[in-house]
Amino acid sequence: MNTDHFIVVGDRVLLKQRSAEQQTKSGLYLPPGVKENEKIQSGYILRVGPGYAIPANADADEAWKGATEHVRYIPLQARVGDLAIYLQNSAWEVDYDDEHYVIVPQQAILLLIREEF
Repeated sequence: MNTDHFIVVGDRVLLKQRSAEQQTKSGLYLPPGVKENEKIQSGYILRVGPGYAIPANADADEAWKGATEHVRYIPLQARVGDLAIYLQNSAWEVDYDDEHYVIVPQQAILLLIREEF
């Protein structure tokens, strides 16, 4: 699974969905597809977009400065390696090279679990 050539756009993150447990705490085995239909899912973050774009500061009274076209971003809280708990109905599922990925906007992420701070 090489995601180095993926470029995530804006405020989105690329996830690898966590494997669904096939057995309940009481010992019952679930049929395939039951866990995928839950409203809340979890997955590990593989790639993170640049964040929320901030409009360029236009100084109309200082024409001598020239126009600058570099875009600035407010970075996302999510980091590569975090476990994200997210809303399933806001996610987009993508299959690429026989791998299954999920793209989620940051606003759909409810909780991030990070091993180190």
